[in-house]
Amino acid sequence: MKVKRIVANIACTNVSAAKTFYQDVLGLELLMDHGWIATYGTDQTMRTQISIASEGGSGTDVPDISIEVDDLEQALQRCRAAQIEPEYGPATEPWGVRRFYVRDPFGRLVNILMHL
Repeated sequence: MKVKRIVANIACTNVSAAKTFYQDVLGLELLMDHGWIATYGTDQTMRTQISIASEGGSGTDVPDISIEVDDLEQALQRCRAAQIEPEYGPATEPWGVRRFYVRDPFGRLVNILMHL
């Protein structure tokens, strides 16, 4: 058996509230919308990973989800344009990433990062 996909599921009361953050800010495509569930993503092949952590690194809280981008500064500009301010960073970390933390519309801590 091989794991084909891992999907992060975020409970909420207003599914449409995800559009601004996950589609407009992060640029993910709306792949499926049944009203009670909306799935955002990309048709690009990604590695399957799950992280288990006691802290988020550099003394931060463990984020609920990590999203790697190809242009961190653009992601930061889009967040700020949507009035979403970082709770941590941007910071260049000793393990080779530059990142910042923001909250999505549902209060989840999102680690947005780029490998250096």
